[in-house]
Amino acid sequence: MAKPLLRIDGDVEQPLELAFDDLREFPERDQVQDVSQLNPNRRGGGVTLRSILDRAKPNPSAAYLTLHASTDGFAASVRLEAVQERGILVYRLDGSALPVSAGGPIRFFIRDSAACRTDELDDCANVKFVDRIEITTEPGQDTRYENGAANE
Repeated sequence: MAKPLLRIDGDVEQPLELAFDDLREFPERDQVQDVSQLNPNRRGGGVTLRSILDRAKPNPSAAYLTLHASTDGFAASVRLEAVQERGILVYRLDGSALPVSAGGPIRFFIRDSAACRTDELDDCANVKFVDRIEITTEPGQDTRYENGAANE
């Protein structure tokens, strides 16, 4: 098996490790072919967060989703309910794995997010370099505003 790009764990029935081919094999209905149609400043294709959650099966107690990026130590924790239908995991660009230069291995994108620091689902929750999604009952690690910095 290829090296996983993304791990999903925490308060779930089925922890997952997904490689590029695993993500590419999600059904067409779960794929987002071109995120630039949703935001002209973003490029690439991905899968819906909903499709990932359907496989991981969060427990009834699950209330938060924390996006971890080990590349830069960044993390953002948001209410699961607020993002589960709006999140997209961008994993490919021009048919290949999303390069680090574009925010890979996974760039988390939220449809219709607000400007940074204006809402829980702000642009600062559009996290690049994501390699782990942790599902929890309480808020998880969130470094979005440490030292006045945001993952832009």
